Order: sequence, then structure tokens, then C-alpha cells
Amino acid sequence: EVLTLLLLVYPLLWGLAVHLHSALTGSYIPGTHSIAFINCLNEQIAKDIARAIMDKKLAAYVSILPRSSALYFWKGELEESTEILLLVKTRTSKIGELSNYVRSIHPFEIPEIISLPIDQGNPLYLRWIGETVPRD
Repeated sequence: EVLTLLLLVYPLLWGLAVHLHSALTGSYIPGTHSIAFINCLNEQIAKDIARAIMDKKLAAYVSILPRSSALYFWKGELEESTEILLLVKTRTSKIGELSNYVRSIHPFEIPEIISLPIDQGNPLYLRWIGETVPRD
């Protein structure tokens, strides 16, 4: 039983140790922040969703990339369209809330909302994301 308890508690203790080290040294913990990709039908929808994300403080920064071509399968058929892509910089801990919120306001039946953790970057920029997006 002690071994089972140690195995269950170890990840929590390790996570606390890493966060404490980060706080003391000012170093970035890989994966603390993420970039989410969200596709939008047009520029107005992209701006509306970006503004809504920012108003909810779910991100520090949203880039709106210009129109691009897209090919995808939808209901068994190959489709071709154009889209606007949002790049959302936020805390990884906010991705679930961000995804739920965007799905509630997005006009697509199944919007693309995917994220990748940020492994490294400008420490000042990464610190700024952390200071801008409130903790849970």
C-alpha cells in the first residue's frame, strides 16, 4: 500500500518541485504555455472570436493570419474552401476552458481547436503571457 501511495503522490510532488524551482530561478517550465489554432470562415468571424477570447482573458495574444486555402474531408466528400486562422497564445491550463468557450460561440458544427505546448521561447515573452492570463 505504501508503494501504491508513493506512486500516486510522486507526480504531484514532482510537479510542485518543478514549479518551485521555476519560481526560485525564474526559468520557464516547458509546456506551461500553449498555442491554440482555431479556424474561422472569414475575417469578421475571426475578429469576433478573437475579441471574445480576449474579453474573457483566455489569452494574452491572438494573431489573425490572412486568408488561406484549405482542403479537407467533410461527410465523406473532399471539400475545398478558404479560412482565416487564429493563433492563440495562452496558459496550457486554460486550453480546456478556451476550447469549451470557442465551441459555444463558433458557427462551425465542428470547429478546429487544437493546441501545441510551447517548449521554449523568449523568457520575457513567456513571462508576459503568464502575467497577462490569470491563473485558474
